[in-house]
Amino acid sequence: MSSVRLTRMGGEKRAEKRIRAHYHSLVYPLIILAAGDSTRMGRPKAVLPAPDGVPFVVRIVRSFEEAGIGEVIVVTGRHHAAIEAVLAAAALTRPPRLVRNEDPDRGQLSSIWVGMDAMTGDPAALLVTLVDVPMVTPATISAVLAAWRRTHAPIVRPAVGTQHGHPVLFARQLFGELRSAPLDAGAKTVVRAYASAIVNVEVDDRGCLVDVDTPDEYRRLVT
Repeated sequence: MSSVRLTRMGGEKRAEKRIRAHYHSLVYPLIILAAGDSTRMGRPKAVLPAPDGVPFVVRIVRSFEEAGIGEVIVVTGRHHAAIEAVLAAAALTRPPRLVRNEDPDRGQLSSIWVGMDAMTGDPAALLVTLVDVPMVTPATISAVLAAWRRTHAPIVRPAVGTQHGHPVLFARQLFGELRSAPLDAGAKTVVRAYASAIVNVEVDDRGCLVDVDTPDEYRRLVT
């Protein structure tokens, strides 16, 4: 093989790597935290039907895909099989990646770490949401993304008045701090450290605030 051809092939490979890196920098992965035991609910929250009859986890995946999120990672725990089953039954066009937190008792931050380990490439930002918050709209998700593209703030989240909700976007500059935060304090350590730099995006969507943890909260949601 001639040196000219080798040089050309080397250049093509470098160009392909640059294209892949650029693509991954534009893909903002979503991590759905669904590894909890749902002790207070008494059954897996991820598989509960929302008011429209769609299981929580499926509804969340669809909303984020509609908002343009190309990589969705669902972090499961002891209810992995049940979550896997409802996602399979949904026949999603782009099924999310399921990864299991083998020790969810370590707390939500440990599930964020598991999700980060599953991310593709080196994205410029990631989003985190709870499977307990199924009613957030695609418009709210899009507003969070638009605000980050405009400001490149370290943290962006939706807000209704003085209340803030999900999803929470973390810029790449905070990935290391998320990984080094103490498990017992969780991601709140990082959020508090950057409180003055957070961009709260005002939205008209109380669904981003609705956190369903108990049977009473679930009844209020569906009635």
